[in-house]
Amino acid sequence: MTVEDLRQLVRTIPDFPKPGILFRDVTTLIGDGPGFAAAVGHMADRAEAAGAEVIAGIEARGFVFGAAMAARMGLPFVPVRKPGKLPVPVLAIDYALEYGTDTLEVDPGAVPDGARVVVIDDLIATGGTALAAVELLRRAGGEVVHSLFAIDLPDLGGAQRLRDAGVPAEALMAFEGH
Repeated sequence: MTVEDLRQLVRTIPDFPKPGILFRDVTTLIGDGPGFAAAVGHMADRAEAAGAEVIAGIEARGFVFGAAMAARMGLPFVPVRKPGKLPVPVLAIDYALEYGTDTLEVDPGAVPDGARVVVIDDLIATGGTALAAVELLRRAGGEVVHSLFAIDLPDLGGAQRLRDAGVPAEALMAFEGH
């Protein structure tokens, strides 16, 4: 399946969560077996080209893509979690949202020192969550070598923010507008 075929599987919902927003719903891509398998395959190929040794997925849909990629590639998967979900002492980072802050956590022993980590999520918008995940994984001892997303909303600048921070960023598909 081509990337253009995959693009057709992403549902667009106008005026969600507020008027003027075009919500790009990746659940319709995930819900299509052949489409999801193809998306994972395309992303795994890119992660392999980046020299991935560990796949790290950002909660929640980054788990869906990242775990499938890690299994396909035979690599470890590291979940980057929302607060209070891990049963061990954690490394944590607070980061800014449009309105307020949030926190991400990771098990400090989950990333081997110096391992080449590729960060995965379903969508990159402003990049705040992805940048926080990168910093957290670096604190855990990983070398973040790449970031991959199913969807980029380039008008919001998140992928460029990652590149400006020294992390190559790419997505299978981009949708203009937000």
